[in-house]
Formats: sequence, structure tokens, C-alpha cells
Amino acid sequence: MAAAQIPGEDTTATAPVACSLTGAGLAERAGRWARLAAGAMTGRERTGHGIRVGFRPGPGTEEELRALVAAETECCPWATWTVHADSTQLVLDVRSAGHGVAALHAMFTGLRRGPLSR
Repeated sequence: MAAAQIPGEDTTATAPVACSLTGAGLAERAGRWARLAAGAMTGRERTGHGIRVGFRPGPGTEEELRALVAAETECCPWATWTVHADSTQLVLDVRSAGHGVAALHAMFTGLRRGPLSR
């Protein structure tokens, strides 16, 4: 499956690091990320340009991940959000520059994996 990159790389250099969500919007979005992570996250890694998060494929996982990426792209255009799938997992790669890198690290620090189902 081809990677979906939204928006283009050059926007991260010029957009200010700010979020357009309200407090309630932030809480709702954080809850969605937490539920996705608890059900499917396999790991999280800080990179020099942001963060990389792996997810187990499963019913609704890719759809929710891509919906969250589309939503984050709108409120946080200072980062480049990419999802790609291989034979074993879905990978979210989020990149930025300058203060955006630290913001991405902070955004995803609280995500926790749920227990593995048997």
C-alpha cells in the first residue's frame, strides 16, 4: 500500500507550532489516540524529526489511524503526517522542524499499549 502524506514537506518549515483545537476538542482527540494506542499500538520511537508509532492491523485500526491523521493535519499543519502499511504493521511517521519536534514528542508521550489479546 502506498504511503499517504498530508500535507507536503515544505509546510513544516513555515507554519507556526500551534493547535487550533479547543480544550474540549483536545480532550476528545486525546481520547481517540489513547483508545487506538491501547487497542493496537506496538511501539513508539522518538526520531530526530519527530515520532514514529507502530500499530497492529485489525478491524477499524487503519481507518481510525487515517481519520486521526486527517484531523491532525487540519489542526496541526506544522507537522507532516504519514501513514504506511507493510505486511505486519501500520506505521505513523510524524515529522516537523525546530520546536515542532519537541511538540510531537510531548503529544505522543502519554500513549500506552493495552494488554496483548490471546
